[in-house]
Amino acid sequence: MPFIFTESDFMKDFKEPPKAKKVSHIHREHGLERQDPYHWLSNKEDSEVLTYLKKENVYTDLLTAHNEELRSVLFSEMLSRIKESDLSVPVKEENYFYYSRQEEGKSYSIHCRKKGNLNNQEEILLDENELAKGLDYFHLGDFEVNDEHNFIAYSIDTSGSEKFNISVKNLQTGEILENIIKDSSGNLFWGKNQNCLFYSCLDETMRPFQLWKHNIDSSQEADILIFQEEDPAFYIYADKTKSKEFYFILIASKVSSEVWFMDPEQEEKGFQLFVARKASVEYIVDHQGAYFYILSNENAPNFKLLRTLTTKPDKSNWEEILPNNPDHKLDEIEVFQDYLVILGRKNGLNSVDVFESKTEQFHALSFPEEIYSCWENENPEYKSTKFRFTYSSLVSPRAVYDYEMKSQSLELLKEYEVLGNYDRSQYQMERIFVTATDGAKIPVSLLYKKGLIKDGNNPCYLYAYGAYGECMDPYFSSTRFSLIDRGFIYAIAHVRGGGEMGRNWYENGKFLHKKNSFNDFIDCAEYMIENNFTNTKKLAISGGSAGGLLMGAVINLRPDLFQAVVADVPFVDVISTMMNEHLPLTVIEYDEWGNPNDEVFYKYMLSYSPYDNVKAQDYPNMLITAGLNDPRVQYWEPAKWTARLRALKTDNNTLLLKTNMDTGHGGKTGRYGMLEEIAFEFAFLIDHLL
Repeated sequence: MPFIFTESDFMKDFKEPPKAKKVSHIHREHGLERQDPYHWLSNKEDSEVLTYLKKENVYTDLLTAHNEELRSVLFSEMLSRIKESDLSVPVKEENYFYYSRQEEGKSYSIHCRKKGNLNNQEEILLDENELAKGLDYFHLGDFEVNDEHNFIAYSIDTSGSEKFNISVKNLQTGEILENIIKDSSGNLFWGKNQNCLFYSCLDETMRPFQLWKHNIDSSQEADILIFQEEDPAFYIYADKTKSKEFYFILIASKVSSEVWFMDPEQEEKGFQLFVARKASVEYIVDHQGAYFYILSNENAPNFKLLRTLTTKPDKSNWEEILPNNPDHKLDEIEVFQDYLVILGRKNGLNSVDVFESKTEQFHALSFPEEIYSCWENENPEYKSTKFRFTYSSLVSPRAVYDYEMKSQSLELLKEYEVLGNYDRSQYQMERIFVTATDGAKIPVSLLYKKGLIKDGNNPCYLYAYGAYGECMDPYFSSTRFSLIDRGFIYAIAHVRGGGEMGRNWYENGKFLHKKNSFNDFIDCAEYMIENNFTNTKKLAISGGSAGGLLMGAVINLRPDLFQAVVADVPFVDVISTMMNEHLPLTVIEYDEWGNPNDEVFYKYMLSYSPYDNVKAQDYPNMLITAGLNDPRVQYWEPAKWTARLRALKTDNNTLLLKTNMDTGHGGKTGRYGMLEEIAFEFAFLIDHLL
């Protein structure tokens, strides 16, 4: 029977917020006792748990009902800036042009191609809207056309669990083949044989650990296991080089990696080891002509570029091309027949450098704005002399460029239109550096309307992530202008733990340095207040997943600084998760947070874990979200945190838990569903700040 509450029933039975029962549960580790009063919420099979989550959702609906009109206005505003019927820039691959398009009123993309030239008839390859019909959740993973351009393979997750089923479509007949591959990681690539497909599978902890070979004319039961990684701290990712001359398997943990390679013309020899893994050494490999090119951080914190003949992969033959540079981090390489594009970071911003293999000369691309983002677009053609990338900034909408590497010239292919008379000249962006307590300079990217008066009375939205070396780059998002146009300052604090300022920036915000992330964020918030950007009654903060951990830690430390908090799928019950090696990703995550089976790491993690450090004090207004099927941050982390906050906080501020009962880590799918969620969060913040 479905769970149904009417408002009158709820108000009769729950005049106060729903309370989770408190059950004494004591964990004993390293001679310490740790109270976990809401441990029972971690049992997803318990009907009482689901009932509690649904009660919390009803409570959230009730307390935000007065925002319904505002949410509708925000949704309409955000939608009005989007060109609902639009087309991606076509990508040429041999004799075809591939692209996707969106149609007004439809949530998902339609994938198409044209043969010969763009004036020819369109062929629809895959319509995500048709595949998503009747589903509460839909996510397309990999989407790959084989070398002969007559089959496509695609992976789909329909629950948010990140388990993907793979299907194959015959593009000549339009038939979707019956032989579905179930419960894959979503990673796939076509072999050199047009009927051969490679894909990876998950173990019980959701770790991609096996590579399988599939014949599209056969069932999954007939598939051949090619490779298996036994170490639970490592996952695998497999692909084919752009040159199509090698298959690669990347085996990686958070801090170490290993590559295996195979010549598809000599498949009987199997995969060969490139260089054996070594603790705290990462490397990746790609192929061009007679050489393998390597990015490695061995004795090179920001990575160095090397190469070696394909016939001599042994490390003793490696030749250094670009040495380690403390001011220039190398992130990845894109290989073409005569050029190598090196994507990295300089001074906290994206960098693009081009290496011409024949002349062995480098040159760098320059960009017009002080703050910007750029990233690689689709570049499938090995023989091309053009590198395609996307550029944007906080005020400049996404634009797709082709960079002609031979002539060093730039061609704008498309700038995505922002509707509603958007005028970038009406907005100001800037980058400031906040001096942290220990002297580190923390970059902060700001966006606000020109003419803003810094009188300390502006509402401010301060966002951060600060983990895994990930970079929160200042890219364009039209949704933010629903806040900016209401007088908000939008700010991104690039705290340590991220990778914006190089590898050391990351290393100084992880393991036993994790508290630097929290202190950096607090320092940035204090700077914004002390320099009259905002005040404590006008400051809202937001972060998700590991950024939700950041939110939980800083409000335990300095709840007085913030008026409102949005914590999306927050990783807040650090000890419970990291002590359970059977949960998805836990063992892999030891390289990020530390292994709590080590007493030193256990005590340090316990000292900042948001759930364990909730105390009797006033907290800001809070909106916390969860996904019932989330494999990355289990739903019970935000649920337990909310329950403990309810029991201990001493204020009358709003505390809401919103659990998506049909989704995972990323929340709702489809562009309209995502806009609805953003409108909900923005309405919460506007309600409490304006």
